[in-house]
Amino acid sequence: MRRVTLETLPDYARLLLAEAEGAALRYKAIRKVHLPGLELTAHLDTGALADAMTHAYVPAPEDKQASAACRIFVSHPGIGDVAAPATFVGPYTHHGFANRLAEAGLRGSYFHDLDFWQIYDPKRRVGAQVMTVADSFPPWEPGAPLRAFLHWEYAARGMRLAHAGTLGLSGKGILLAGAGGAGKSGTVVAGLLHGLDSVGDDYVLVDTADKVTARPLFATLKQDPRGFERLGLGHRLDPARPLNWQGKHQFHLADVAARRTPASLDIIALMVPHISGNEASSIMSMPRKDAMIALAPSGIAQMPGERESGFRFFSELTRLLPCYRLSLGTRPEEIAETISAFLARSRA
Repeated sequence: MRRVTLETLPDYARLLLAEAEGAALRYKAIRKVHLPGLELTAHLDTGALADAMTHAYVPAPEDKQASAACRIFVSHPGIGDVAAPATFVGPYTHHGFANRLAEAGLRGSYFHDLDFWQIYDPKRRVGAQVMTVADSFPPWEPGAPLRAFLHWEYAARGMRLAHAGTLGLSGKGILLAGAGGAGKSGTVVAGLLHGLDSVGDDYVLVDTADKVTARPLFATLKQDPRGFERLGLGHRLDPARPLNWQGKHQFHLADVAARRTPASLDIIALMVPHISGNEASSIMSMPRKDAMIALAPSGIAQMPGERESGFRFFSELTRLLPCYRLSLGTRPEEIAETISAFLARSRA
């Protein structure tokens, strides 16, 4: 078995790219999706990941022409001359790993438990995801397939994938940030069920070039069984479907949204939800530092590489947006009404 150290990492990363790309004619499936300013083409084997790519994304509107194209090769031994992935040995930190690759002009990540490698060349817009076998990807991968590659591509253009939810009305919206269990995803679903729009939960594309704009990438929504029942989703979705790796129901924006997912939302505020136990919801100003703590750590931890640029981006985001604490009431329709009223006041 091949072994890679921090010293040999750049050479191995280039080898992975060459092996995966060199087998271009040997992949059984090609999946192409149009995303904001990007045409993504994935070359991969048939199976769960290829299936996920057919429904995990929110395609960009047809009138939005892609300004760039990237190719990702999802490979494993048995596809052309692709060899078994190496094991990384020696001291490992995400930061050191990312910095070593950045010195070579590359981006990448490594998941020890599976010898799962992701390497991206932002200059050529070519990436390789190398696994031991066709389905040996981390359990979270089908919910947001190739997320890391999209992060690296958009980060090179000054944008960022934020680990946040969104809700909006008439083109204006809010970002919802917070740790797991804070009520973020339940708030997004409650809003969708009661007339609000969303450009995604978990991961959305945020741009601060002219104003703060959020655009959709992934269509996936999740709810634990308790939230699924509280929101009445059993009347819309099949409750007998298998739960995902987190023990949650997984479904899509179109399953619960009243309207087609908008191409973007102009973000006017950042909100940090928490379950208060009070009957009525409320919105109160909060310090930017606290909002930064709610937004940045998970976004940076889940988007490998570029830690410093990530902190700068999220710091700028909390500077540009007013920040609020959203205390969640007990009734989904009342939560949606509270957010709708906030958005209506902001448009006035």
